Amino acid sequence: MRNLIAPQQAARSLPKSRSARRAWRIPGVLTAVTLALIALSPGTSARSEVPGVITEFALSYPNPSPSSHAHGGSTHEITFDPRGDGTFWVTAPEHDAVVHLTRDGKATSFQMPPGSAPHGIVFDAAGQLWVSLEDAGVVVRLDPSGKIVSRYDVRLACASCPEKINTHPHGLTVGADGKTLWFTGKATGTVGRITPDGQVRTFPLATVGSVPIYIEAGPDGNMWVTELVGNAIARVTPQGVVTEFPIPTPNSRPIALVPDPGGRALWLTEEAGNRVGRIDLGGKITEFAVPKTQNNVILAGLAFDRAQNLWVQQYVDENNPDPPGPDHLVRIDRAVLAAGTPSSPGAAFTFFEVPTRQTVMHRIIRGPQGELWFTELKADRVGRLIPPQTR
Repeated sequence: MRNLIAPQQAARSLPKSRSARRAWRIPGVLTAVTLALIALSPGTSARSEVPGVITEFALSYPNPSPSSHAHGGSTHEITFDPRGDGTFWVTAPEHDAVVHLTRDGKATSFQMPPGSAPHGIVFDAAGQLWVSLEDAGVVVRLDPSGKIVSRYDVRLACASCPEKINTHPHGLTVGADGKTLWFTGKATGTVGRITPDGQVRTFPLATVGSVPIYIEAGPDGNMWVTELVGNAIARVTPQGVVTEFPIPTPNSRPIALVPDPGGRALWLTEEAGNRVGRIDLGGKITEFAVPKTQNNVILAGLAFDRAQNLWVQQYVDENNPDPPGPDHLVRIDRAVLAAGTPSSPGAAFTFFEVPTRQTVMHRIIRGPQGELWFTELKADRVGRLIPPQTR
């Protein structure tokens, strides 16, 4: 099994286009780097679906004035129904909008209630679309026309407060049963559950002020959660029993989670630690450093392709933008992951430059045809990449 990519081989694997190619050696690791891929407009899908080429689709929203806490953009979460028509749904909190996006980049925006800030978005096993309205403190179900047809209040009761406390439901996913909804209460350090019969229950995490962000169903039937400030991964049983596992790197700011294709672990990104981590079902965490293209880059989402390579978003930190530079999708070769050690000799990382700069990339998922789709929060774009064949 080969786990080393030579620069010459990487260059040969690129499309014959205007793509610029370069490679450099990072101490202890030979890294092939693929740069300056092509941005194409909607309507050029035949040309854009070349393996290794990134296509970006610009999104415009009906509300031209995002709220004051926006990053200068608003394109956040992305999902699709694996049993559906292969199209995508995206949330735009600062514009109070949910967007339906076709494969060729045609976007239709649906307005949510003013000031609601839609964030998490997911399909359940029945093909129903659910969205967390973070600033409203509710989780809603939408019909295909974008109309709200069900609404669940997930705020916390408070006997000494004039009104309920908003949990700020952020991450949203479906449990192993395909029916139960789970969400993170970002503002209250909680995880919530909505059962198929509409019962809402909230469970506190052990670490106060942990700021839970992402939640994912694990291969063990439990829910797994990233604690951004708590610097831990939480495991929550279907009954709400919480166990926290500290991340070895201090202040790593864990963001996203994705199950391992082998069904024995989950993988996470550390925004500030610039590492990906593997957490087994017992809570043991192994970290893998991701080479930096420059010192001021951080990580966002991650996803596996069909060949079981792991892809992670690496972009220039908007809070530390100097020097400026390109953002990348990084492919971590499956052989590195299979080796099971962060010091694997010949670990291969391949970098694919995103055409737009200052993207503040947010999420990445594997699409219905094996392609990778990702959001650019600040640039208000959605990108697509067809993974090149693993050599």
